[in-house]
Amino acid sequence: MPETTPAPMPNVEQRPGIGPVIDRYDGLILDLWGVIHDGQAPYRGVLDCLERMAAAGKTVCLLSNAPRRTRGVIARLEELGVGRGLYRHIMTSGEASHDALRDRNDAWHAGLGRRLYHMGPERDADVYEGLDYTVVASPEEADFVLNTGIDDFSETLADYEPVLQACAARKLPMLCANPDLVVMIGTQMAICAGTLALRYEDLGCSVYWHGKPHAPVYDRCLALMGITDKRRILAVGDSLRTDVAGANAAGIDVALVTGGIHMEELGGAWGRDADPAKLNAAVQASGHTPTFAIPSLRW
Repeated sequence: MPETTPAPMPNVEQRPGIGPVIDRYDGLILDLWGVIHDGQAPYRGVLDCLERMAAAGKTVCLLSNAPRRTRGVIARLEELGVGRGLYRHIMTSGEASHDALRDRNDAWHAGLGRRLYHMGPERDADVYEGLDYTVVASPEEADFVLNTGIDDFSETLADYEPVLQACAARKLPMLCANPDLVVMIGTQMAICAGTLALRYEDLGCSVYWHGKPHAPVYDRCLALMGITDKRRILAVGDSLRTDVAGANAAGIDVALVTGGIHMEELGGAWGRDADPAKLNAAVQASGHTPTFAIPSLRW
């Protein structure tokens, strides 16, 4: 057999911040957890960067895989000191999930029953509140599962195996309102709804995913921003699997923040460049290529 030539190793350029390239772009789509804040406070330099973007007239749209509606995320950002004047638009996977449950305008959602089993904390209930569903206490009573994630950040996939098995025994369809696998809570890594959903697919069950990296949520951001030339939009995120993959599929440039969920894997430290060899290897393994990388969201 003829020898095959291995694919060339990518060479991802690392830049010190957004400022040197900002003139290339009219708008930015920014991730929240791992980029704007760590769940407890904004990262160092982020507020200054957002203020400079606003002063430069850039259209900023926040795009989060938070399994909550935008109004709750806006309120939480205010508590963290990220004021409404620092961004123009916001979209979440929770908002997309709510709208899909409300409209039921495709075959998958139209086929859902009206008895909903919520796998997730009460703080995510706004995804279905006000809609025509009956929330039931167990999978045995349900028509489908709404998965918004774990109740406590210390929980593991093993803690949810019994309820996933119970849902799978009835082949309940699952709506996943947060495709993220993990998130940083301060310095702690916690699993997200996406980890539960992947396991549910492994059990042979149907999952519908709302949020990054899936195209519909990017379409909604682009509609909000009103920028027709995709070459003038930059996405910024810390996940190769969701942020970079989603931007690649949407046809827009993307900056990978290396100080987020991949920090340890990339051999870096917060606010410092990643190890180039580890960065390039991770990018090659993922199959998703950032336009460039930055240590954190800063000017």
